Amino acid sequence: MRRRVITALAFIPVLLAVAWFGNPWLSIVVAFAALLGAFEFYKLANAAGWQPFTILGIAFVLLFILNAHSPDVRTTPFLISGVVILSLIRLLWCADKGKAFTNWAWTIGGIFYIGWTMSHFILLRGLEDGRSWVMLILLVTFASDTSAFFVGRAWGRKRMVPAISPGKTWEGAVGGVAGAMIAVVILEGVGANLFVLNRIGHGGLILLGFLISIFAQLGDLAGSMLKRTAGVKEAGKLIPGHGGLLDRLDSLIFTVVLVYYYVVWIVG
Repeated sequence: MRRRVITALAFIPVLLAVAWFGNPWLSIVVAFAALLGAFEFYKLANAAGWQPFTILGIAFVLLFILNAHSPDVRTTPFLISGVVILSLIRLLWCADKGKAFTNWAWTIGGIFYIGWTMSHFILLRGLEDGRSWVMLILLVTFASDTSAFFVGRAWGRKRMVPAISPGKTWEGAVGGVAGAMIAVVILEGVGANLFVLNRIGHGGLILLGFLISIFAQLGDLAGSMLKRTAGVKEAGKLIPGHGGLLDRLDSLIFTVVLVYYYVVWIVG
């Protein structure tokens, strides 16, 4: 527990500073995190007994991050087409034909799960008020995760999905939602000069806090399912007290996609 708290206190200010100052620091951190996250993802596949095309997968993950700096109606479909076609061509050299399809599925899954989703950090930061939106994601997601953890630890009784994540409880889930909604209220009170969030109104901000918590917890459960499939408890040991980088990215991966399309489609 102590290592978990110390690590969080060390990393959160750094991430917020990166979000605040933007590029090139944001691009460097996102690319590095995507690289390590993809490596951990493909290690999970190896632990499950499969042989994904790791080098090809990591290359495309980084290409998605690079493409986010200048997204185009032509380059993104071209990149997606390249993922499908080149991975299928690579499939022809798969030594174990009985595992070929699953190896291909893990490769494709890693590219889109890590590369496509994390590219939304770059896309979101590039929008109007992008700094505020990225910081909102980080702070509210961390508030949700932290609240869910401590409420579940103190009062959790009813297990949510014990077959996937035995530690998750309904009480913790409710605590996570409450923590996220309290966080957005606090951020709203900071003032529009720092967090330009008044464009969606008080009700819209509360709704967004609720949705961020729900998506963060779903992302966490999806990550747990992948680890359960691989037969491991953690994706890695990179972050003391937290496991691997993918163990911390799983909730952010879902929330950054949610907020990006919320801003583009609803806020406008």
